[in-house]
Amino acid sequence: MKIEITRLSNGLTIVTDPMPQLESVAMGVWVNCGGRHETAPIMGVSHMLEHMAFKGTKRRSARDIAVEIEAVGGFLNAYTSREQTAFHARVLKADVPLGIDILADILTAPAFEQSELERERQVVLQELGQAQDTPDDIVFDHLQAAVYPDQPMGWPILGNEQTVGSFTQDDLRKYMGANYRAGGMTFIASGAVDHASIVQLVEEQFAGLSAGAGPQAIPARFVGSDKRFDEDLEQIHVTYAFPGVASDDPDIYAAQVYATALGGGMSSRLFQEAREKRGLCYSIQAFAQASTDTGMIGVYTGTGETEAGEISAVIAGEMAALAEGATEVEVARAKAQMKSGMLMGLERPSSRTEQIASNLLAYGRVVSVEEMTAKLDAVDAEAVRRFGARLMSSGSSAMAAVGPIKNLESYDLFAARFGAGLARRAAE
Repeated sequence: MKIEITRLSNGLTIVTDPMPQLESVAMGVWVNCGGRHETAPIMGVSHMLEHMAFKGTKRRSARDIAVEIEAVGGFLNAYTSREQTAFHARVLKADVPLGIDILADILTAPAFEQSELERERQVVLQELGQAQDTPDDIVFDHLQAAVYPDQPMGWPILGNEQTVGSFTQDDLRKYMGANYRAGGMTFIASGAVDHASIVQLVEEQFAGLSAGAGPQAIPARFVGSDKRFDEDLEQIHVTYAFPGVASDDPDIYAAQVYATALGGGMSSRLFQEAREKRGLCYSIQAFAQASTDTGMIGVYTGTGETEAGEISAVIAGEMAALAEGATEVEVARAKAQMKSGMLMGLERPSSRTEQIASNLLAYGRVVSVEEMTAKLDAVDAEAVRRFGARLMSSGSSAMAAVGPIKNLESYDLFAARFGAGLARRAAE
């Protein structure tokens, strides 16, 4: 990637990533502000603001925004995470000025009209209801709350019915004014781009941004606890979490290889043992989640009410076995999966913008493919075993479950397998 970076006088960072063979451009603005930067009374305001940005500006109605981008065959969307909110577009190269104009308009001059707020409030409440009706989705919110209880990092990104129902125009304006500052924002474009042209357009269109740095978050603490919701479902959806590493930690690659070997595909240990050998579930997977100051290793599965009594022990057993006996063959296979996923992603401009945004948030720089590949290649079986042993003696874990939970192993019994019992006795 031949990436160029310019920082404007107001603090906004502009990154271009040319792919000359393309006829289109993926572009967007990544704001270093998300769910973890909120306070309890306005929980979910980042997500509401994301929605409201598309509901009209001083010179465009919500319909105008949709019609203008789609009239040129473009695409416009956004998302909110716990650390960032992104507003992104995809257009043909001739329509880059329009794409930049619309992105700048929704971020520098949103109208936040009361009538639109009332309509969008109902949309978000419907989104909340949909999430509650999707157990394999909402269980991850419960897991986040179990890992980070009573912390912004553990709050649901959507907020709750009480907070969503109380948002005012003033809440949105104050939150945006305090947190959407140029020094905490990055404009990224990948595809058929010319750096000088992009810089000129962005500098003109985003001149209205306030200068200053992005918001600071309260440091997250992995605590661990148990969240269970007994519901009349065909399956129980269960998630587990263990202390991982932050995105800039030297062990991040070992953590990712560990998670892939544990439950990253059909050849992984959990898939082979829990599904193929024992038939305990249809789907099971492990993941490594990392943020700027914290992380987790997680496992998710959906299993039957009867099988629920066995699944926790199987997961703990495979984690222990990987910590003791990870082989070079399975580690090489996991690294090949990760490497191919990374390189295939770099063939898509939208994936490249996401990678750049992640790098800048975590490291303050763009990490080259060569550097990422070298660090991944450096992970061997010993590093995976060492990381696995660290998990098995962590003394911390979390569980969340939704469904027929009566046969699910108790939290204390499960946690004791990871040193929690020893840690608790030592504390006493």
